[in-house]
Amino acid sequence: MGLYLRPRTIEEAVAALATRGLTVLAGGTDFYPVRVGRALDDDVLDVTAIDSLRGVTATDDHWRIGAATTWRDIIEADLPPLFDGLKLAAREIGGAQIQNTGTIAGNLCNASPAADGVPVLLSLDADVVLQSAAATRTVPLGDFIHGNRRTALRGDEIMTAIRVPRRAGHSASHFLKLGARRYLVISIAMAAGTIAVDDSGRITAAGIAIGACSAVARRLPSLEQALIGERANDTLAHRVNPSQLAPLAPVDDVRGSADYRLDAATTLTRRLLSALAAKITGTPS
Repeated sequence: MGLYLRPRTIEEAVAALATRGLTVLAGGTDFYPVRVGRALDDDVLDVTAIDSLRGVTATDDHWRIGAATTWRDIIEADLPPLFDGLKLAAREIGGAQIQNTGTIAGNLCNASPAADGVPVLLSLDADVVLQSAAATRTVPLGDFIHGNRRTALRGDEIMTAIRVPRRAGHSASHFLKLGARRYLVISIAMAAGTIAVDDSGRITAAGIAIGACSAVARRLPSLEQALIGERANDTLAHRVNPSQLAPLAPVDDVRGSADYRLDAATTLTRRLLSALAAKITGTPS
C-alpha cells in the first residue's frame, strides 16, 4: 500500500485531500474486492476514526445520518416509521459481516446502479453534505449520482452526512428487492417508496423510486403526482400504469433482460403501494 492516513477529525481529512489525491476508505467492502490479485498501492485516507461521521441525529427540520454510519447502525437505530424502508434495504445489503462494516456513504459514492440504499434515500428526498477544506455544499441525492460509478464528488471533498427532511403528517416507507435468490444477491430490480397522509388518510406527499433498472436509480414523478389526493387504501396499487415507468432505461445482462426488468419493476411498484397503504391503515398487506 502507498501512503496511509487515518485522521481523527473532518478538518484533518479535508486538509489532507487539499494537498494530494487520496482514495477515501470507510468500510472497504467495495475497495478491497476490486483490487483482488494486485498490490494495494493506493494512497488511502481512512475515515473510520472520525467519530463525528457516525450516528443518526435529529433537528427540527431534518434527520442527519453520518456518512460513516454502518448498515448495522441503521438496522439497530431507534428511528420512526419514515425509515422502515431504509432499514429493510440495510438488511438486504450483503450478509452480517458486510452490514457491520459497510457504510451508507460508501454505498452512495460507489454509485452502482444496483446499490440498495439509493432508491430508498431518493424516495426520502435525501440530500448529501460534501465538505472540502474551502467550503461545504449540500446536493440533492438525485443530482449527486451521475451514472454508473460516477458522482458529483470532487477529489478534494468527502461526504460527511446524508440529510433526510422531516415530513408533516403520518408517514410510511417500504422497500422491495428482486434477486435471483432471497439473500446475498445483486438486485434485478428494486422499488422504494414513502408516502405521507393527512388526518383524512389522503396522500399529501409521495416519493417512489426504482433501482437496478437504469444507470441511476430513478424517481417516478408521474406516478407520484397521480397519488396525491388519493386515499391510502387497498386500491392504491391500481394507480400504477406502464407509462409512469418511462424514466427507466433497463438493460439486458446476466441477471435479466430489459423487458423482464421493466415487468418486474411494474409488479414491485404495485406491491410497494399495497404495502404502504397497509402500513398507513394498519391492515395486513
